[in-house]
Amino acid sequence: MCGIVGYVGPKPAAPILVDGLARLEYRGYDSAGVAVLGASELKVHKDAGRVRELEASLPKRFGGKLGIGHTRWATHGGPSKDNAHPHMSGNERIAVVHNGIFDNAGALRSQLEESGVKLRSDTDTEVLAHLIEQAAGDTLEEKVLASLRRIDGTYGIAVIDLEFPDRIVVARNGSPLILGIGDGEMHVASDAAALIRYTRQVVYLDDGELATVRADGYRTFTQDASPTTKTAKTVEWEADEYERGLHEHFMMKEIHEQPDAVGRAIRGRLDERFHTVHLGGLNMDAREAREIKRVKILGCGSAYYAGQMGAQFIEEVARIPADAEPASEFRYRNPVVERDTLYVAVSQSGETLDTLVAVQELKRKGGRVIGLVNAVGSSIAREVDGGVYLHAGPEVSVASTKALTNMAVGFAMLGIHLGRIRDVSPADGRRLIDGLKKLPEDIAAIVAQEEELAKIAGRLAQHESLFFVGRTRGYPVAREGAQKLKEISYRHAEAYQTSELKHGPLALISPDVPSVAIVPDDELLDRNIGALHEIGARSGPLYVVTHRGVDVPDGVAAKIVVPKNEAELDPILLTIPLQIIAYYAAVALGHDVDKPRNLAKSVTVE
Repeated sequence: MCGIVGYVGPKPAAPILVDGLARLEYRGYDSAGVAVLGASELKVHKDAGRVRELEASLPKRFGGKLGIGHTRWATHGGPSKDNAHPHMSGNERIAVVHNGIFDNAGALRSQLEESGVKLRSDTDTEVLAHLIEQAAGDTLEEKVLASLRRIDGTYGIAVIDLEFPDRIVVARNGSPLILGIGDGEMHVASDAAALIRYTRQVVYLDDGELATVRADGYRTFTQDASPTTKTAKTVEWEADEYERGLHEHFMMKEIHEQPDAVGRAIRGRLDERFHTVHLGGLNMDAREAREIKRVKILGCGSAYYAGQMGAQFIEEVARIPADAEPASEFRYRNPVVERDTLYVAVSQSGETLDTLVAVQELKRKGGRVIGLVNAVGSSIAREVDGGVYLHAGPEVSVASTKALTNMAVGFAMLGIHLGRIRDVSPADGRRLIDGLKKLPEDIAAIVAQEEELAKIAGRLAQHESLFFVGRTRGYPVAREGAQKLKEISYRHAEAYQTSELKHGPLALISPDVPSVAIVPDDELLDRNIGALHEIGARSGPLYVVTHRGVDVPDGVAAKIVVPKNEAELDPILLTIPLQIIAYYAAVALGHDVDKPRNLAKSVTVE
């Protein structure tokens, strides 16, 4: 699970490869490497650590106008120079980079070792370089095809060979690959972020598809060597959207971008006349929408928590039974796929493999699936029957902020759309539409509290363990808040339903274990305040995220006030201060906010 880049053209390849790797580092960053074809040799340079270490140690004489590069997030073997990609064949004429996992790597390694091959790494990827070297065939394409027939698993690969110095051969099966079309040059990448500086004309490969890439163009074909026809698409994002600007970290830049991101998500979709939301991308008319009896939402990590918020909204507003489930578990429990259930796959990247394979399983069983994704042209976007693009813009930090917020907004729009087709009155439709329109200014007001939230974060960062608690609408907010804090500050954070504290977790409350409580001013306010008293009676420090006018118990450590919107939309706003707190807690502890340890942005392995 990592980032791939490739270049062939008239320019020196190494600087372009390193620049692309730096832009993909959020996808994986425990080691990196590049390989270029010189006049008579294949040059490979690798390093454990970040791309900046690779760039600093790159030899001055590293010429070549064709090459591939890789930044890694470990799946097989720990971070080391030997395990870093690219991996070479025994004769050092072939180099391979790979995203994904070869499921039968162990058996293949044993076969290679029995044939006398000395493996240099612990990775699954290295076996492919040796298989290609041993494969029969007159061209690199034939050798790659023959080798892939022996591979079980997922992959996005790029291969270069000193015997064929004019081409890069790439292949995809479950892990994204994009071709970038330049002026007399071609690029390869696993993410558009790597090539947006050089071209916005791209071709997305499909699963089971390969391509030969030369400076003057490309050709695509299937695993039986049959040609395919592809149409180039224009990437909608600009290169400067991948820059931090005046912000120290991408995460804070993306937090500040949320008012504009939400504005983009709702722009052109709100129907003032009929007090509803137009979502033409659903490819579903009113009659079909009325036949939906249940909504099942599938996502992973923060997308799953956004799905929980969405399920709560859809069930409350549209009165359709709805729930969310981790996509990573869905297909393995042999789910019953119902004809009148609407399945919703949610993913920032649109490439999350657990979610993608769940979509494919649903399609195989005849389920109707729509997507909420941020990346246009991504795998999930192309697999589903219809969907809603989030329009959050590029999100680089591993910890999701603006994409998560736009996911919640996307679910709110879907809920209003379905609700107005059913029994939601025009008055309630107008109320919720007005609430959506107010969200950008409400979010901006919360972000303006950044300085005070930073002080609170510094206090919370001193504790090794924390609770986040919320009830009904507030519970997904608590789960997302705990997720954010632990993934970038490395503090243990646990989320519970407020009502469940007294059924066990209350035993852990002490002066050393603070609780961040989500307390909206809604119909459950009295019950939430009662739980705060229970925590306070056991000397647990309390940090309360609530609305103006709510009377919290005396002695709370901090009261964080967010603007009041419509009750159904309040969870979106209650989440924002938790993002800022997590950010400043990580800063206070001296962590790399954008690239937390052991994690990667786009999870393209199961």
